[in-house]
Amino acid sequence: MRLGQEATPRAGIHRLPTSVQLVLVDVGDHPGTSVSEVVARTGLPQSLVSAAIARLRDGGALLTETDPADRRRTLVSPSPRNPARKAQVPTTPLPDVLGPALGIEDPDEIAHVVELLSELAALFERTR
Repeated sequence: MRLGQEATPRAGIHRLPTSVQLVLVDVGDHPGTSVSEVVARTGLPQSLVSAAIARLRDGGALLTETDPADRRRTLVSPSPRNPARKAQVPTTPLPDVLGPALGIEDPDEIAHVVELLSELAALFERTR
């Protein structure tokens, strides 16, 4: 988790609690998602996810709406006011974070680790 935080763009997001950051990133990756889907993907308690969504909505980062197909569900999406922010803030390249964290200096070895992690991520995505 710490390595992911180091590779995440340096912006106001780092002033937020980790749980709020997780919710923001998850909704950004899955626009139009329900609260229960965010809970399932993040593993956070429903109350914590709901509180994070409320905080981010009140801050203008997220939009919420009632699901027209099931009025009991709330759908969450990133606010269209912030689409350029993500593109404006550069991320730290993953090899620059992984190398020092793993004590690896050889660029080829770091590239191999990144490749293996990408394969692992693809396997997890398929099992969702």
